Amino acid sequence: GIDPALLTTFRTTGSALLFVLFALVADRSALRPPRGRELALLLLLGVVGIAGVQWTYNIAIDRIPVGMALLLEYLAPVLVVLWARFVQRQHVRRTMWLAVALTLVGLALVAQIASGLAFDGLGMLAGLAAAACLATYFLVGEQGVSEADPIRVIVWAFVFAAVAMNVVRPIWTSPDLDVSADLLGVLDGYEVPLWLAIGWVVVLGTLTPFFMELSALQHLPATVVTMVATLEPVGAAALGWVWFGESLDALQAVGGLLVVAGIVVAQASRSVPPPAVPEVPG
Repeated sequence: GIDPALLTTFRTTGSALLFVLFALVADRSALRPPRGRELALLLLLGVVGIAGVQWTYNIAIDRIPVGMALLLEYLAPVLVVLWARFVQRQHVRRTMWLAVALTLVGLALVAQIASGLAFDGLGMLAGLAAAACLATYFLVGEQGVSEADPIRVIVWAFVFAAVAMNVVRPIWTSPDLDVSADLLGVLDGYEVPLWLAIGWVVVLGTLTPFFMELSALQHLPATVVTMVATLEPVGAAALGWVWFGESLDALQAVGGLLVVAGIVVAQASRSVPPPAVPEVPG
């Protein structure tokens, strides 16, 4: 009973409030309003990289199969590598292209693309838009955490995302949340309050992964973090198998292995700085 825009509003608003509370306890300096270039970066990260990727993906899965939507969204690693190579003029080892190819083929197998394509125009465009938004999140996030503390970056990015989504679909227009939601699958017949299910999505489906990914960008380049993030469809397939009894056939298993192989190759493709030469005492 919750449309894609409203669910995105719940995710961004709930996460923003929790991040602000965390900053009040851990680091109040993170709440200092951003200015100038930092403000522009955080606006872009929040509106496009956080609110945009969630909203466009929700639209995509509403109109095309989830497998196709996931494959389109996870074209983001390709976009990140292309941006790094041709716009930022960064050195990209040839093995990175092998990593991208392995990952995309693996995603196609995991998502079972060959078993059912649906070419709804708006759904396809939304999936491609999700890929562009996800690539923006990693590229801008990498730039943001290189200049500021991750807590500050994530707090203001989610605040701007929440403001944007409340303009599109205000949270106060939501239906009654004090109703029951069936857990389905192997838990069919078990019900929880709808507000608890939404809270689960906010904390474990939004707040936790976005913060962990930004933290990872402090130590790894965006090209590698996006490759690691492609484990999401593999995890979704495994969860569907355990929870909803969806079959995990041999091709999907091979696809999962290809995704993991792509991540390993991506790690090996990082440019390693030369070792420091010890100074000789004068």
